[in-house]
Amino acid sequence: MAAPLVLLHGFTQTRRSWGPTIEALDGTPRVLAPDLPGHGSAATRPASFPACTAYVRALADGVFALGGYSMGGRIALAAALAHPGQVERLVLVGASPGIADDEERARRRAADDALAARIEEIGIEAFAREWAGQPLFAGQPEPVAAAAHADRLRNTPVGLASALRGLGTGVMDPLWDRLGELHMPVTVLAGERDEKFRAIAYRMAERIPQAEVHIVPGAGHAAQLERADVVATYLASPPRRR
Repeated sequence: MAAPLVLLHGFTQTRRSWGPTIEALDGTPRVLAPDLPGHGSAATRPASFPACTAYVRALADGVFALGGYSMGGRIALAAALAHPGQVERLVLVGASPGIADDEERARRRAADDALAARIEEIGIEAFAREWAGQPLFAGQPEPVAAAAHADRLRNTPVGLASALRGLGTGVMDPLWDRLGELHMPVTVLAGERDEKFRAIAYRMAERIPQAEVHIVPGAGHAAQLERADVVATYLASPPRRR
């Protein structure tokens, strides 16, 4: 029997964001897609990388495959490094190992703190509109953008602020120097329109012993929302070892 597949969503999303991808997988493998701390039904769960990696480890009994998008990809990376014996393979979508430069990371943390305060001030509906307006999401088809907006509204201002303060890139210990410890097969995906994360994907692959980079055609940063069929193909692929 194939190992189960654990899927971790991005910031402002919930487990439901994986719906089209899970549908495209058509029951193989078995998928576990939880709400991450600060999001959806887990809005009040403590949001920190240690808590998240422990939670991911407890989701599946034994070995599992692990996939994550953006924030979920960063958590997936941390979990794979913390529990390498359990993660059979890793699939990262629009993900980063963090910010290596100390000063840049400090600036990002200050910006994330300010954004968390703004979320609490303006509320979920206004923030959801602002978040969707970023250049990062430009070019999303209207049905995709509408579904993403509806998913964001399943969150709370307090929950998202907590997630940003506890799981943001500014508070994350950078993992660039640890990528060589990933000895499982790793698939790194980036959308065709996502210039920033395409570059990060190739930089990551240079440091990971068994990494493949694939560019998702016709997709931006949230490739799993725009091209769920393509992302599902890579999530369903069996491990490849060199």
